[in-house]
Amino acid sequence: MYKLVAIYRPPEDEAAFDDHYFNVHARLMARVPGYKRIEVSKVTRHLFGDPQVYLMFEMWFEDKDALKAALKSPENAEAGKDLMGFAKDIVSVFTVDVVETIEQGG
Repeated sequence: MYKLVAIYRPPEDEAAFDDHYFNVHARLMARVPGYKRIEVSKVTRHLFGDPQVYLMFEMWFEDKDALKAALKSPENAEAGKDLMGFAKDIVSVFTVDVVETIEQGG
């Protein structure tokens, strides 16, 4: 599995960020082709480490080719343009190769 991940630092105006993210950006990302699932997680409590994380986005793909195709899609380009318009100073975006998944009770 491969993932596209975005980590957002706390925005200046959380309400405005959330409104745009969930009503505009999330809908654009949902149009990107080829993903298996999307997970969006809001940080509720920092236990240790860097407390500068507000939200995490993960888009899961079956394989590297599906991820590459998604990144090259016009839908992703549109979402990327939107991202740069509202969050370019607070977001870090990267891809990962999932090397291990552990499930309890299997």
